[in-house]
Amino acid sequence: MEIKYAKYENIENILNIINQAKEYFTQEKIFQWNSEYPTYDTIKRDIDENTSFVVVDNNNIIATFALIIGEDENYKKIYDGKWLTNDLYGTIHRIAIHNNYKRKGIGNKILKYSEEYCLKNKAKSLRIDTHKLNKPMISLIERNNFTYCGIIKVEDLTDRVAYEKILL
Repeated sequence: MEIKYAKYENIENILNIINQAKEYFTQEKIFQWNSEYPTYDTIKRDIDENTSFVVVDNNNIIATFALIIGEDENYKKIYDGKWLTNDLYGTIHRIAIHNNYKRKGIGNKILKYSEEYCLKNKAKSLRIDTHKLNKPMISLIERNNFTYCGIIKVEDLTDRVAYEKILL
């Protein structure tokens, strides 16, 4: 199993995994992703910016995520709390794991890889957010020693619970 930068030819596989996640969210009444987000254009932009990653096992894409180093517009304001640091940080977005690979430690591998990537790129912490009803993601985040920091608002102005982990 390896993690590598996504390429344009991976977009269809990435979107298939994201659509599985959207279906799960719909079934669980978690209003995190919808028909307008994330889209082909979202993934293409991530690839253009070298922030899209895939997890590959036996030549199959089994998970995807975006990892950005630097300021995230949605994280400029935080409510009912505060960030742990004001230094350079990384942000993980759009983690999605193929249904056949859930509960096999892939999420832990993504977070560990992201921590190492941040350190290599001089980021001193890693941030992540999710919908307050996304219990599997909250559990993953908390099991990996992230600290709850407060609430942020995403582009559609809905709330997300926000976490940060100091890496040094």
